[in-house]
Amino acid sequence: MAATRPPVGRTVLLSKIEERLRVGDAIYDLSTNQYPGAIHPNGYGYLSEFRLDPMPTFVYRAGNVLLEKTVFMIQGENSTALRYRLLNNPETDVRLELLPLIAFRDYHSLTHANPSLNREVQTGPAWCAVRPYEGLPNLFLNHDGGAAQSGGDWYHNFEYEEERARGLDYHEDLYNPFALWFNLRERAACLIASTEVRDAGSFEKVREAEVRRRQDLVQDWEASDGFVRDLLLAADQFVVRRGEDRKTVIAGYPWFTDWGRDTMITLPGLALIPRRFDEAKRILCAFAEHCDRGMLPNRFPDAGEPPEYNTVDATLWFFQAIYALVTKTGDYAFVRQRLFDTLVDILRWHLSGTRYNIKADRDGLLRSGEPGVQLTWMDAKVGDWVVTPRRGKAVEIQALWYNALRILEHLAGKYQDLETEQLCADLASKACASFNGLFWNSQAGCLYDCIENGRPDAAIRPNQIFAVSLPFSMLPVERMKQVVETVTRDLLTPFGLRSLSPKDPGYRGFYGGDPRRRDGAYHQGTVWAWLMGPYVTARVRANGGTSEARREAAALLTGLRDHLKDAGLGTISEIFDGDPPHAPKGCIAQAWSVAEVLRCIVEDVISDERKLT
Repeated sequence: MAATRPPVGRTVLLSKIEERLRVGDAIYDLSTNQYPGAIHPNGYGYLSEFRLDPMPTFVYRAGNVLLEKTVFMIQGENSTALRYRLLNNPETDVRLELLPLIAFRDYHSLTHANPSLNREVQTGPAWCAVRPYEGLPNLFLNHDGGAAQSGGDWYHNFEYEEERARGLDYHEDLYNPFALWFNLRERAACLIASTEVRDAGSFEKVREAEVRRRQDLVQDWEASDGFVRDLLLAADQFVVRRGEDRKTVIAGYPWFTDWGRDTMITLPGLALIPRRFDEAKRILCAFAEHCDRGMLPNRFPDAGEPPEYNTVDATLWFFQAIYALVTKTGDYAFVRQRLFDTLVDILRWHLSGTRYNIKADRDGLLRSGEPGVQLTWMDAKVGDWVVTPRRGKAVEIQALWYNALRILEHLAGKYQDLETEQLCADLASKACASFNGLFWNSQAGCLYDCIENGRPDAAIRPNQIFAVSLPFSMLPVERMKQVVETVTRDLLTPFGLRSLSPKDPGYRGFYGGDPRRRDGAYHQGTVWAWLMGPYVTARVRANGGTSEARREAAALLTGLRDHLKDAGLGTISEIFDGDPPHAPKGCIAQAWSVAEVLRCIVEDVISDERKLT
């Protein structure tokens, strides 16, 4: 899957490779496909072992032959490397036939047989290349001593069970342009599928380089818990290049691009905890350059259209990310030179008013929203139906706004900008008083979720946890404890926080079905793993940061530790069902899930990242 305009323009070039092993006169089809009413071939029956070491490695037993397949992607390239090698030395001839099946489609679409496909195959001394459609890159199958044979067949009606379950198109046709043959008795079969010519004979060299690269990512964490090291490796997968010299964050695999909100939330865990400070700065600069009317982009569209600014919180999370940077690095000079003016401009726009009625109210709190638009992170929308509109004054927006004011006050003081410092101090004090007066639900012992035109929404949602977890809290300690107790009682699961209390009539405990059913449950009870981060921070803080509080917090993360061996191996899913057993759903690898769990372990459970046990 190539990013033709990094990090977007992602295109599925090579969908899969059909694998057939000939051992003497016997033939073993190692592939497995689902077709209408049939599974064919049954290659899974030959699979005897799978492991991550650290690359995905499969071992097949076919007759008296043991065949090992290793696959991994090469860092910084649109390249995937594969190697097939014998693990024993059979006396019979062993030949491997590989039939690449190509799709050449956008990653949100499926391919179907069509006459416009260009069937031409170009060949070189150790490669075969195809480019079936104009406007897409070449796909090179670089091989190490294989014998090429022309093909030209469509494989029809592959079925994708996950797409079927999600109410999407789930049938696809794939095209086989040629075949490659290898004599495995002579040597291992190595391939590099790429958008460029590569030396497939360098497989072992690039594999060793990737192993060293991963070792380097965790070399300062050798004394840490294995969970931390696993999360550091998972975190690395989301930081990618935008353009020539900027960095950004992919929100989730396989289908998200880089989102402003997700990027700012994840930056502490993905870049600052691993001490990738230069990358953190490049990410912040990339988004600051696109700040418009005091707002950060919510999303950069795949097709290169102008950025979308339909979010109230991405810009406020920007302040949090910058504060985390200076807290970790002390690099106030960089923030003064590259980011401070942008922060001041954001404040001015939020005071005077910007898109979507985002404006500070007379009570010092921030209001936002208009009909038909979803601006908070609870942003599910089906057609004209905004599932959780949360217009007016949402609780986490007030917490973020207050923190933005305190952070800008702190920075302005550092830079001797006395006017901005005083303005922020006055606004923050006003917001704090108004917040405690308007948002406290004394009957439930927690915070209202949203207030629109003076009408409070008493739904028990996790958004209130940010009023405790963010660096500057507007709540007295006793109210902090009550918020944590309510969230623990109604929302906590082994994998994160429910997005709505099961006691609520609107609760949906199962996430599945067609898009309308899924989006209708997305923030109506579905569990979000990333919320475990702020929950742990809030719980430890409300309980005084004691050793006992940290031990309790560590125990809460056992479910997510075990989850690394489930769903997307070595990473954390986007969401889980609200009802037990809380099956993982959504993206199999979600940036803020990984980032926030990693951050809270290091900052709130371990406390001192140099004293890891």
